[in-house]
Amino acid sequence: MIAKDVFSFVGRYGIVGVLAASIHATVLILLLKFLPLWLSNLSGFLTASITSYLGHSLFTFRPETRGQRFARRWLLLQFSVNLSVSALLPIALNQWSDQQVTKLILVFTPTVINAIIWKRAAIFSNNRQRKLTSIPFRHADDLGLSKASNKAILSLASQGHLDSASLIINGTAVPEAIKGWEDLKKLPLSLHLCLTEGPALSEKNQVSSLVNNKGILKKSFVELLLSSFLPRRSSLKRALEEQLELEITKQIELFKSLTGSSSISLDGHQHVHLVPIVLNILLKNNSTYKINWIRTTMEPLPTGLPLRYWLIILKELRWLKWSILQVLSLLAKPKIYKALLATNSRFSGVLFTGRMVKPIINLAWRELQITHHSPDETPPILLTHPSIKIELEEDNIDLAGFHISHNFISSSWRQQELESLRELYKV
Repeated sequence: MIAKDVFSFVGRYGIVGVLAASIHATVLILLLKFLPLWLSNLSGFLTASITSYLGHSLFTFRPETRGQRFARRWLLLQFSVNLSVSALLPIALNQWSDQQVTKLILVFTPTVINAIIWKRAAIFSNNRQRKLTSIPFRHADDLGLSKASNKAILSLASQGHLDSASLIINGTAVPEAIKGWEDLKKLPLSLHLCLTEGPALSEKNQVSSLVNNKGILKKSFVELLLSSFLPRRSSLKRALEEQLELEITKQIELFKSLTGSSSISLDGHQHVHLVPIVLNILLKNNSTYKINWIRTTMEPLPTGLPLRYWLIILKELRWLKWSILQVLSLLAKPKIYKALLATNSRFSGVLFTGRMVKPIINLAWRELQITHHSPDETPPILLTHPSIKIELEEDNIDLAGFHISHNFISSSWRQQELESLRELYKV
């Protein structure tokens, strides 16, 4: 029976492979009469690629795809790899371009590469057909940042549309946030460590490298990240570490005091907690801080994302932020586990930070639902930043110290995220 299945698969793959290779060879030979070798080969490859993409997803790997096309990311990967091969290989083989064996190499090299790519695509498609196994946590950052964000987050929580939130301890409306949170008495709260904007809790002269002359935190995420790579014995790095540790300790102590927590869960404003220089301080002092959980941002790419959203990712360089945080999370996870702390299995909310509207949230939710997590991991997290419209003058005045978040929270996207969360239901 197994032999029969293998024979059937090889037959299906062979049919599509031969068809694609034949189309590639035909286009190559026909165009070679009018165009240079590299362009003829490239044209043949593009035509054959579409044939291969459709044939393998709808025919060869039908048991895995259930008759659905592969996710477009696999076509993009196949194009990227094969375009490079199809463009460079003819240059390398140009002096033997009149040999028949050269044409065979040009035709069948992409076929071999495709076999590897489409197999991985089939495994990916098959995994997506599995029964949903996870219920993600619907999480909101920036509780305490402003009265507007407080109202949105506390309203969502009271209506059952949120599973957790993060308190930004140096925000402009922390007392109101704590009062509203105490009235709920059931919303899990984590510390939203803030080191890049807003007033420092430490005395200005004690953290002079971190603040401006008004005591407002001024170090950007990038500056802190670059500081992580300074030599260990650098006096500049040691001074910065001491000041960061002081400010981190102040924020943790205030959070514990306001919430009555003996141990805490922790994440970071603009994900600053994943920067190595900051993470190392957290883990080094964990026996004092008593952290039990740290958020990571391993974000899977959503399947079925419309083209216009991919263009946003490329145009606004969101892929760069996503890539950096993927790497930082990969580096952070082993350290977190070694410190016997927990973290979430997966996460969504980096690629479209600030634009987590209904289509994005629904796709991200679906992607997180098929995530498997081990016993030492918490469920995946869907991150949003909801807020009502800022109309109160004091909100705008108080947010002056939050030079990055002021425009962010004033955007109409915040209200769209609020409504999108209200329309999202657990499955």
